[in-house]
Amino acid sequence: MVVFSVVEHPVVIAWTDRLRSIETGNEEFRRLLSQIGQLMVPYATQDLPTEEIVVDTPLAETKGRQLRGGTPVVISVLRAGNGLLDGVLTIFSDADVGVIGLVRDHETLEAVEYLVKLPSLSGRHVLVVDPMLATGHSAVAALNRVNEQDPASVTFMCVVAAPEGVEHLQVHHPNVRVVTAALDEGLNSSGYILPGLGDAGDRLYGTDA
Repeated sequence: MVVFSVVEHPVVIAWTDRLRSIETGNEEFRRLLSQIGQLMVPYATQDLPTEEIVVDTPLAETKGRQLRGGTPVVISVLRAGNGLLDGVLTIFSDADVGVIGLVRDHETLEAVEYLVKLPSLSGRHVLVVDPMLATGHSAVAALNRVNEQDPASVTFMCVVAAPEGVEHLQVHHPNVRVVTAALDEGLNSSGYILPGLGDAGDRLYGTDA
């Protein structure tokens, strides 16, 4: 299994670059983020195990396959993760969903937790979604919570990542697969991704930075 990958799909690339633009308003930003989430699902889940089953078609019995362990649990890192969650749930409409609320301390850049609501994760496959992987502190804090329940596998899916964040995540959670739509240049002095796309939560919900 590849533990880090960038989705090289022309539509994902084009939609991500439209997300970046300062000309993209809140409504279009929401729509694009949801569509990117939907498009990235096949890449984020391509290593899920399957098992053989028997399928009765209207004409005959045949061998088929199903996901071993059922539909993955999807966990949104609030608040921006909900923009990706909408798209993911168009594919996994029967998924159990959890949320982890984190806010960045702008002085220390550490993640401060304010909410955790998770279904049972033990022995299950988990997909954690957050549009941005910047310093990696929020991702690591969320994954710490997820791994407390000993899931079968964990994938972290984001749209834009900084090399610093990818490295930080992999140091703390080397078995977590990271899938992103873009790997950017790095972080500025305030811990924001360059060129990035700004604050995804503010752009998603129309709030002030």
